[in-house]
Amino acid sequence: MSFVVVYDANVLYPNTLRDLLIRLAQSGNVQAKWTDYILDEMFRHLGANHPDLSQEKLDRLRGLMNGAVADVLVTGYESLIESVSLPDADDRHVVAAAIKCKAQVIVTNNLKDFPADTLAVLDLEAKSADDFVLDQISPDAKTVYACVQQIVDSRKRDPATIDDVLTQLEHSGLVDATAALRNS
Repeated sequence: MSFVVVYDANVLYPNTLRDLLIRLAQSGNVQAKWTDYILDEMFRHLGANHPDLSQEKLDRLRGLMNGAVADVLVTGYESLIESVSLPDADDRHVVAAAIKCKAQVIVTNNLKDFPADTLAVLDLEAKSADDFVLDQISPDAKTVYACVQQIVDSRKRDPATIDDVLTQLEHSGLVDATAALRNS
């Protein structure tokens, strides 16, 4: 049985990283979760930083993301938000969603706002995307490499190589994970 992870908005923002995280969930090794609120945050930043993306394209991407992973959306967590105490109150919704769906890990590149001692009491752990993917490589490098290959194969309009995709992932913060994949 796969374990449950909540992907925070900041790891869903970079295109290639988002693609890899979704493909890891599709592989069955993890059950990915997010909320509409997490997606709202991600799409707000994506739209602001890429004004060339039409609302229609953003809506299409959202639909594709929600359709890519079975049972991905967490709902009914809102009443838990007030009970969560974090350095940044704006991140409480992520922990509340993790509690609601019984996640073991929150994948975020904003670790300072998810203190280990606070999460430990809730049987939760926050991991950077790099550490999370590295954890997936350790027992099953072939599956992670296959996910990267799927990304390469999906790039029809803008062809890419494995090295291109690994470089994009590295630029998204997967430094140790890409090094491990290059050496596998």
